[in-house]
Amino acid sequence: MASTTTWTNWAGNQSCAPARIVRPGDEHEIAAAVRSAADDGRGVRVLGTGHSFSPVIGTDGVLIDLAALAGVVSVDAGRSTVTALPATTVGMFGDPLWDMGFALHNQGDIATQQIAGAVATGTHGSGVGLASLSGMVRSMRLITADGEVFDMGDGEPDLLHAAQVAIGMLGVITSIELEVVPAHRLAERIEHMPYAEVMARWEELTSAHRHFSFFWLPSEESAALYGLATPEGTTLTDTCYVKIYDLADPDRPDDATPGRRVDRSYRIYPMEFEPNFHELEYFVPLDRALDAVAAMRELMLGSLPDSVFPMEVRTTAADEAYLSPAHGTPTVVISVSGVPGTAYEPYLLAVDETLRPFTPRVHWGKLHFLTRDQLVERYPAAGRFIETRRRLDPGGVFLNEHLRPLFE
Repeated sequence: MASTTTWTNWAGNQSCAPARIVRPGDEHEIAAAVRSAADDGRGVRVLGTGHSFSPVIGTDGVLIDLAALAGVVSVDAGRSTVTALPATTVGMFGDPLWDMGFALHNQGDIATQQIAGAVATGTHGSGVGLASLSGMVRSMRLITADGEVFDMGDGEPDLLHAAQVAIGMLGVITSIELEVVPAHRLAERIEHMPYAEVMARWEELTSAHRHFSFFWLPSEESAALYGLATPEGTTLTDTCYVKIYDLADPDRPDDATPGRRVDRSYRIYPMEFEPNFHELEYFVPLDRALDAVAAMRELMLGSLPDSVFPMEVRTTAADEAYLSPAHGTPTVVISVSGVPGTAYEPYLLAVDETLRPFTPRVHWGKLHFLTRDQLVERYPAAGRFIETRRRLDPGGVFLNEHLRPLFE
């Protein structure tokens, strides 16, 4: 089934008018769609839930919507892995894994993302010892540019590390296998702290807890923009909404008290966000975290009202994926947002300039200003990824105008 229409992402800041949108029901239909596009000289991009703020989806060629290919396929208890179809949302893993005694090792705030898109863009949660979802990929099945099925796994680490974060440039994912961990519950602590206290306790907070992250609030209006519940009657400017999650004691009962919840891990992570922001997210080496956060605080206090949205600060463990922003190094993740409907680009450019001395890497699904020279400088394995991409897709079928200048 094919149709022609205009596609717009979740946040409304990216749109495209593909020649056709194809909604395949199985691998054979995906392969046929890719071959047909290649024969017509058209590019191919794959549509997830559209949570990327960057123009990674845009194409005037063929847009493939994999929504029909969703669901957990199997759990291998011996390997501690789960295999799922590409449109399986992060939230769909929860109950089936729990019933088998497992859980995802970590996840981000949004549970409605499809797993193929979340992996392809390097989506992550928080925790200094926890890698992104991409870092948990153990095997993958693709339809490549020639319409053929291609399997890769642990036995081909170079291919797997290229595919773990590939932004859809190696092929159309048709199934994916992730490493999982034993099922666990989390105990939540939401605290309201002065910025100075969080910085003074940085080493303690990052090392003592499974998950530690915070939203720094540059103004009194900031918390409400993300729906953050803060103490009534207190000054919010230059304070932090702190999120701490630790493993719950087995004897501790479930608890639905806001800010002190205890529940299955996959029920604790998700937050609800309105699409009222356009996000930029940069990754800085963990050993430079305090200086980077301090530089951002100074910039944002001087950039109001453009900088009114909170700054989110998280950590991730190192991994081996070639295009991962945490490749080879643990990181601090700094996320800020532009206000839709305003000319926010100068502010985000100032963010880019402020963080440039820290050689930041980018979240591929978020707004960024990375150049080809910076890619090569900041991603040690970028050349190996590009070599793999050229081998699997020599004609650039899976590139678009955003990706071509970086990866052709």
